[in-house]
Amino acid sequence: MKIAIIGQKGMPSKSGGVEKHVEDLATRLVKKGHEVLVYTRPNYTPKDLQDYKGVKLVSLPTIGTKHLDAIVHTFLACLDLVKRDVDVIHFQSIGPASLIWLVKLLKPKTPIIATFHCKCYNQKKWGFLAQAYLHFGELVICRLADKTIITSKTLAKYAEEKYKRPVEYISTGVSLPANVSEASSIKTFNLEKDNYILALSRLVKHKGLQYLVEAFKKIKTDKKLVIVGGGAYTDEFVKELKSLAADDKRIIFTGIQSGAIIDELYSNAYLFVQPSESEGLSIALLEAMANGCATLVSDITENKEAIGNTGATFKNKNVADLQEKLEFLLDHPEAISAMGAEAKARAEQEYDVDKIINQIEEVYNNVLAEAKVEANNLSPIKVVSK
Repeated sequence: MKIAIIGQKGMPSKSGGVEKHVEDLATRLVKKGHEVLVYTRPNYTPKDLQDYKGVKLVSLPTIGTKHLDAIVHTFLACLDLVKRDVDVIHFQSIGPASLIWLVKLLKPKTPIIATFHCKCYNQKKWGFLAQAYLHFGELVICRLADKTIITSKTLAKYAEEKYKRPVEYISTGVSLPANVSEASSIKTFNLEKDNYILALSRLVKHKGLQYLVEAFKKIKTDKKLVIVGGGAYTDEFVKELKSLAADDKRIIFTGIQSGAIIDELYSNAYLFVQPSESEGLSIALLEAMANGCATLVSDITENKEAIGNTGATFKNKNVADLQEKLEFLLDHPEAISAMGAEAKARAEQEYDVDKIINQIEEVYNNVLAEAKVEANNLSPIKVVSK
């Protein structure tokens, strides 16, 4: 099968759940014998990188601004698809998926799959017009895709009730680490096993890191708070966040990290905290669980869906409650160990990426089979003369 994946920034992934998801999906599909083409942006993936672990990378230009980066790149990718011989086109996220109609016009016989990861319009970096356009993208992804994949049960229920059309629930998946990573690389940041609390996300306002910093500053502890990630056209917020943390030397910003150091950060952390105001099904949270990390998350539905009964929650956007839950977990290390073991078991049972890829592959096969049946039904009736 020949598959084109469109809408992501690129690969290999540096940050961002969608990019990690696409990397896992594309590389594993190649291992299963498929041909996979992934569109990349030159401000994320080097233009001269044309192959990654057997995945064909196609670099197209874009306009690297907050409002134009994704949509310009996706538009050019849609035009490029005209000359590509592919069996299935897979869109990622509601912003890029707003152009599904264009591909329907240009390649009407090629089935389109689209993954609805989250309600991007809830992100505080977007203004009114951008939010309105993302709502349009949600309408398109739920109505025009031949099959819409949704990564959380909460979001799947919302989409089916609103758009009256069946969707395919397939959760985000994560790789399961074979062994606990040593704490060698993280010594660069003066970190040791169990001497820090970890938060890993893009530095954007709806991720709630400001609440975590405020709560942590009020706590008496020798442990550090490590915030991993970079901004996403949110320089002003990044500046505000670092200013908020400036008077507490226990708070460390590492910037964007990738590769082995991420596994080290997860597996050696005392606790992983996700204080987000809104989410899809967070890959960072699932990766923390897979690495056996105890979790404390805001009580939004998507976070609670991910952790099940394995972690702790605090009231969303409530600094006092977050402080109280942090202090309790810092005072009860025996609970941390049990939570980490339960989280890892849940990740293995529910979110193993290989199982997830098999489910997506099955969707591809089913959509192709349906398209073939439909094409046969529409073929002219042959009259056989006697």
